[in-house]
Amino acid sequence: MRRAVITGLGVVAPGGIGVKAYWDLLTAGRTATRDITLFDATGFRSRIAAECDFDPLAAGLTAGQAGTLDRAAQFAVVSAREALADAGLAPGALPPERTAVSIGSAVGCTMSLERHYVRASDHGRHWTVAHTTDADLHSYLVPSSIAREVAWDAGAEGPVSLLSNGCTSGLDAVRHGARLIEDGLADVVLAGASDAPISPITSACFDAIKATSPNNAEAATASRPFDGRRDGFVLGEGAAVLVLESPERAAARDAPAYGVVAGGASRANAYHMTGLRADGREMAEAIRVALGQARRDPSDVHYVNAHGSGTRQNDRHETAAFKASLGAHAYRVPVSSIKSMIGHSLGAVGALELAACALVLRHHVVPPTANLHRADPECDLDYVPVHARDRRVDTIVSVGSGFGGFQTAIVLTAPDGGVRR
Repeated sequence: MRRAVITGLGVVAPGGIGVKAYWDLLTAGRTATRDITLFDATGFRSRIAAECDFDPLAAGLTAGQAGTLDRAAQFAVVSAREALADAGLAPGALPPERTAVSIGSAVGCTMSLERHYVRASDHGRHWTVAHTTDADLHSYLVPSSIAREVAWDAGAEGPVSLLSNGCTSGLDAVRHGARLIEDGLADVVLAGASDAPISPITSACFDAIKATSPNNAEAATASRPFDGRRDGFVLGEGAAVLVLESPERAAARDAPAYGVVAGGASRANAYHMTGLRADGREMAEAIRVALGQARRDPSDVHYVNAHGSGTRQNDRHETAAFKASLGAHAYRVPVSSIKSMIGHSLGAVGALELAACALVLRHHVVPPTANLHRADPECDLDYVPVHARDRRVDTIVSVGSGFGGFQTAIVLTAPDGGVRR
């Protein structure tokens, strides 16, 4: 069966802009979680986040893009440009009608929309019509504007879509992009996700349900997936875009591939907005189906990139799902959460995690779970504490879990196929 191959990566992440800085951060086990500077967080329960040190002009955007595009759209455009350059593709050389865009985002252009609401409504007291004439306001209202900007910048005239499935958005967008390749509807797809949610409204949402860590005194170590002292996730931001190509096109131009999107599946628990079933059966089923599509046995898996948000129930839920889907092999395979270093950027993080997985396939280094010093006895798998690990990796399972019960698993394999049953 025709599978999409990954030929390019682009990243805007906390702790560094670009793939090299991102990989250096992950393999060093450094954390990018700090006190919030993007707004005055005084009075919030959680006042920490993983912010990107991002200057749009220094990143290559025009003054017009820097002044009008939402931060999430800026991240996406910059990531897409890097991904195309990494793949050796000049935007003008792309076949326009055969180039597609598939972007995920959980909260879209919330940062700009909130800023304009405050201005146009006189801080919520009353609407001022004179202040609502900004032509860009509609772009901030509709999340699809992020995918549109990527398409415009790259000259992509094929299918363009924005997927918003909460915290699985990035994984789902890449899977959708891979399906476009598989079905012969595109030859090149810019697939990934972007979110810039570090704003008062988003922080207040998670404060209200006590999902984020209140450990403001220890910002750098507050994201502690699978640790017995974990007390919630740390909000992050960022973007990652992957260039997906048909294997025929990649081979014709002799483009080296990071890996293959070999399988993927999604499930929902139809259960609760934030609650998760203790047995993890929906995530386990997504993993089983994804492995089946990839023609891999559980014992073929060399690394699992966990959702690993750092909430108490999520980490236990995932542990149960890995045991249910991988059986005894769950105790032998290394599992880690990079959210311990870059925070949880909602819909963007799945794409950031897939970019990390592609780099694992190329470099055969497994990133660690930072800040994991005192494991929860109920999280008793090999969660790669603190330090990166050299390991031959040919097959990876990457999973995501989102509020609303969304569960997604994607299998990446080495370009040469690795182990195959």
